[in-house]
Amino acid sequence: QVQLVESGGGLVQAGGSLRLSCTASGSIFSISVLAWYRQAPGKQRELVGKIAIGSGDSTNYADSVKGRFTISRDNAKSVVYLQMNSLKPEDTAVYYCYAVSEYRSGITDYWGQGTQVTVSS
Repeated sequence: QVQLVESGGGLVQAGGSLRLSCTASGSIFSISVLAWYRQAPGKQRELVGKIAIGSGDSTNYADSVKGRFTISRDNAKSVVYLQMNSLKPEDTAVYYCYAVSEYRSGITDYWGQGTQVTVSS
């Protein structure tokens, strides 16, 4: 089992920055992918970006956030960050941390509880 706890959301003006954190606990050795998703009111949850653990920490981002958002991790602290710069009102959403774990028995995914990000115009 893996537990994910997000923090760092809040209210920010357009053009501002926020850094979200996601702390993983439990069977963290099993995690192969960490990602951030977001869900705006009335919209489907969408991938913001992901980092592949053990593959040189390669990252991928949604086109809508490329060049503005950066995913990184602190392995020692089992924390993954989402640095969000040049925020826009359309970035307003609940942001979720997501992990994929690989076990001998198969693959399992986990979600955090989400943290609200609101960008005012």
